[in-house]
Amino acid sequence: MTDALRLKNQICHRFYTVSNAFTRAYRPLLKKLDITYPQYVAMMGLWEQSGVTIQELVKTTKIDAGAMTLILKKLQSKGYLEVVQGEEDKRTRFVHLTEKGKAAENEAESIPQQLICKVDTLEREEALTLISLIDKLSQGLESAICKLED
Repeated sequence: MTDALRLKNQICHRFYTVSNAFTRAYRPLLKKLDITYPQYVAMMGLWEQSGVTIQELVKTTKIDAGAMTLILKKLQSKGYLEVVQGEEDKRTRFVHLTEKGKAAENEAESIPQQLICKVDTLEREEALTLISLIDKLSQGLESAICKLED
């Protein structure tokens, strides 16, 4: 086996394990709202701006459109939002928070702080550097995807 294929040498595997750890860490914090982490991400996008198209929400959250459809159906069944057909273009769907969805923002407000208080391995400056580096990596990967698709 070459070193190129060893898990310990893979950046992507580290992101995979961190992503899974984040999902597990958020689970007890989101239990009160009865939502999953992907549903929480969609809700955060809607708390920023309700009344957006599904496509705009996909762009904001970077959640796959197919997955977003399932997430929105689940959140709608829980009473957090409604999806309505556009008046001008019937193919366009708009997502609006319900009163329950708007109220959930107040309940969720403390979640980021609750999680960060449990993670004491990074100093604030390190966390900001990490965010910057992850954003840079994400932009590079998006650019590479575009080049591969051409």
